Amino acid sequence: MKKIKKYIMLGLALGVSGSAMAKPVKVFIMAGQSNMEGHARIETFDYIGDDPATVLLLKKMRNADGTPKVCDHVWISYGDRVGKLTAGFGCSTNEIGPEFTFGLRMDEKLDQPVVIIKTAWGGKSLHTDFRPPSAGPYELNDYQKKFYYGPPAHGRPENMDEWLAEKKKATGVNYRLMIEQTQKVLKDIKSVYPDYKEGQGVELAGFIWFQGWNDMCDGQTYPPNGNANPFDKYSEWLADFIRDVRKDLSAPKMPFVIGVMGVGGLSDKTNPFREAMVAPTVMPEFKGNVVAVQTAPFWDTKLAEIESKLAQISQMQWMIGAKDKGSSAKSVGELWLG
Repeated sequence: MKKIKKYIMLGLALGVSGSAMAKPVKVFIMAGQSNMEGHARIETFDYIGDDPATVLLLKKMRNADGTPKVCDHVWISYGDRVGKLTAGFGCSTNEIGPEFTFGLRMDEKLDQPVVIIKTAWGGKSLHTDFRPPSAGPYELNDYQKKFYYGPPAHGRPENMDEWLAEKKKATGVNYRLMIEQTQKVLKDIKSVYPDYKEGQGVELAGFIWFQGWNDMCDGQTYPPNGNANPFDKYSEWLADFIRDVRKDLSAPKMPFVIGVMGVGGLSDKTNPFREAMVAPTVMPEFKGNVVAVQTAPFWDTKLAEIESKLAQISQMQWMIGAKDKGSSAKSVGELWLG
């Protein structure tokens, strides 16, 4: 439920108002890692109706018979999945990501066809996988040079040269895939939007970035840095990312939206990673066309507490070496949750 809320509110926050009369196809690019992939299952939609803040939105997400809405004027390309936008364009065909409610909002507010190009892969970092060309090669920082041991248990080779060679091979792979897929669709927009007419035109209307977990959890790439924000490099590379995306897609002023990680909710008031994600928005060169959307207000704190308890239950079960895991988990869970 917390993921559904996050995706819903991100979609609402990214919505635009007003009706546009222009005929060109508006194209929005959505990219990132698992946050953007989307892991909110369709069968959990009912829970949205339990929250007064989202109960009305549920009506927009569903038809009268309970089936997911299909957008009349929004199409999407996500990997090998193409078609009119509806539920099922998340990580699997039974899930949604931010694209669903974002698309519903576009369908409601724009009087012209919309195409969403989504490129997302779980477990990918900005420092390596999405690393933009302007950031240069991945280089070891002083902390890594001093303390790195390359433990085989983490799937890394003990030889530093071999590790760096693998790092070089992985650097920028997903950035390039993202650009290639976007350019492919832009060159053949009719493959996604069948009603496209010759000369109708295509407008790159915006880029939505929702990523961060792999960077936020990487204490080697972003080690403690005294009084400075340890994630300052993320801010620097994200700025490079924005510049390079605009350059590679020949869209120098394309609006850019950063979906800021909301893990931990509002209780995590001094999250340095969130500060690093927002940092590019205050740079003079990005004034007015790069904005950040905070998702922390929509974190489901109560559900997170339950998940934390369930995780402790699993750990307890493993520690006691229960033979019947199912019954043990149930009995321990009943005691723990009351």
